[in-house]
Amino acid sequence: MAFGSAPSGPPPLSRRTSGQAKNFITRTQAVRKLQVSLPDFRRLCIFKGIYPREPRNRKKASKSSTHSTTFYYTKDIQFLLHEPLLNKFREQKALAKKIARSLGRGEVGDAARLEKTGKTRISLDHIIKERYPTFVDALRDLDDALSLLFLFSALPSTSTVPPKTIALCQRLCHEFEHYLIVTHTLRKSFLSIKGIYFQATIQGQDILWLTPYRFVQRVTGDVDFRIMGTFVEFYATLLGFVNYRLYNSIGLIYPPEIDLAKDEKGGELSAFDLRQNRIETVPERQIKAFENDHSSTSTGQSDGNQGLGMDLQKRVDEIAKLPDLENNHIYNQTASNGNDEAIDKFEVADEGGDALEQPRISDSDASQLFAPYSFYLSRETPRQPLELLLRAFGCKRIGWDAVLGDGGFTHDEADKSVTHQIVDRPPLAPLDYSDDKIEDPSDPARITRRPVSKMLGRIYIQPQWVWDCANAGRLLRPDLYAPGATLPPHLSPWVKPSKSAYDPNAPLAEQEPEGEAERHDLEENERREPHHLANLTDELVEAVSADTEAAETNDMEIADENPSSSASNFDGFESEDVISRSSDISDDSDIRKSQYDRELEAEAAGLPFSSKSVNGKNGSSIKGIAKSPEDDVRRKFSKKKREEEEELERRKMMMSKKKRKLYEKMAYSNHKRDEEAEKLRRKRRKLERAKKGATAS
Repeated sequence: MAFGSAPSGPPPLSRRTSGQAKNFITRTQAVRKLQVSLPDFRRLCIFKGIYPREPRNRKKASKSSTHSTTFYYTKDIQFLLHEPLLNKFREQKALAKKIARSLGRGEVGDAARLEKTGKTRISLDHIIKERYPTFVDALRDLDDALSLLFLFSALPSTSTVPPKTIALCQRLCHEFEHYLIVTHTLRKSFLSIKGIYFQATIQGQDILWLTPYRFVQRVTGDVDFRIMGTFVEFYATLLGFVNYRLYNSIGLIYPPEIDLAKDEKGGELSAFDLRQNRIETVPERQIKAFENDHSSTSTGQSDGNQGLGMDLQKRVDEIAKLPDLENNHIYNQTASNGNDEAIDKFEVADEGGDALEQPRISDSDASQLFAPYSFYLSRETPRQPLELLLRAFGCKRIGWDAVLGDGGFTHDEADKSVTHQIVDRPPLAPLDYSDDKIEDPSDPARITRRPVSKMLGRIYIQPQWVWDCANAGRLLRPDLYAPGATLPPHLSPWVKPSKSAYDPNAPLAEQEPEGEAERHDLEENERREPHHLANLTDELVEAVSADTEAAETNDMEIADENPSSSASNFDGFESEDVISRSSDISDDSDIRKSQYDRELEAEAAGLPFSSKSVNGKNGSSIKGIAKSPEDDVRRKFSKKKREEEEELERRKMMMSKKKRKLYEKMAYSNHKRDEEAEKLRRKRRKLERAKKGATAS
């Protein structure tokens, strides 16, 4: 290389311009780059779906010596530079400055005018289309949106949660529920501590969301409702798009009209008026298509015009014979247009092959599960979730108490057309039909009268029956859910019991391992019996000390009665009575010593202490040890357990270190699961025995 020539190859990279330092950017740097405030930056990131990232090495990703806590991808921030919402945020900031300047000058009228006319409206429509290119993508992201909107629809109005936001969430949620009712796409539901879970299947996508119970909600101060409100704003726009597409797919006008009078009286779902979209109906589209196809036909030939008119009239007559979609009720329409089409069937080519499950068009039987019945909801039952479940599964006649709001087909609890009444109160006595006022339909007080007894011919059930029937897809026995009855376990429909897990529906004898019941009985008996090993020595010592005190007392009495006899005892020899008492004490001491030895032997052998006793020479009972059938059970169980542990250790010795560690982790998790299942089985065994004892007594 000649002197003074430029070096070959790429130039050296400067420090912190490659790797993680280039791929990540801190939040402070991102805010400065976008030239927005921190609250606007948070809103923009929530709208665009950009979230903080965690670099592999925070020290390398940070471009400064200070400790940075939040990082973003540099490409994401570059993507935000071209967002139209940035201009909206800057316009809002400029408007706020103008209003503040007018207020500072005392120009209140100008400030009010600017606030009323100059406020910019932010539209998120382009963001929804950008983040969800297809409708299926929007359905997949609908779980969190529904959960948050249902939560805000149940919150009380405060300074952080305005009434307009609550009303918007309630309207969108009711519109979505109406779609579920019309199409019968609600599949499962579960009552949990957090709230009520619902699952619907829309266009092959399972959507799961959580709705809170209708209790009084207290808004706490440790929740940042500004961030939550940003999510609500975005999810409300998303659900509006989804509802519009869903309503148009079944030929309904969106948004549906709301009867304000019913809504003020608590009508909720019944306040919405669903109507068919006449423009989008199939007959009119066929007529328009026919007219467009023949619009270019020549009008100069009279024969052609006559033939065209005859064909058009014939086609119109055929379309007129179709059923009128507007006169039929919305809930009687089918959910989809492809139910009448034939579906493929899987045929087994080989005779010895496995039989394949044939596909089904829809769960039509489950969707009309409650169609033949009329329900009445008592005032203590939750009306909103019950109404949604019953209507989504085919019920069309639901009445409730007037306290629960307007919209029911009846508010009379004594209505004879009611077949099922859902109650959550103690059982009632049969109704006394001697009262003529209850049977008199002309009685004006009959509408508001609440019978205090059962109506004959009506089935009384608890609310859990509706949920269990919907999850099972069939009607269950109502006597198991009668008022005051012990309800069956309400299990999650999404959790299937595994082989070793506890199943409340299965009999206890089929789940417990061999010898588990006997081992639990032994443990219960040991808890009830006193600890003989701890109390045996104390009892013997007390018995010996009592005999010694009695002997000394007798000696004192004899000495007082015969003072002259003391001289005869001077030679150091005792009387026969004293010698006999001393021998009794020594015999009891020998028994105590032998008993203590037997206890040590039993403890070393792992045998339990029985409640049998051994009598001493003076007739005092001393608790001892005796073999019993329980000892054989315990010995057999301990021997089996010891053999299993030895076999397991031998197998672990043949494993590699990596496999042995993996096996120990699996064994630990399985042991925790087995302990939990055993705990539940033990609890159930106690309840069953207590129930049998109460029944026998």
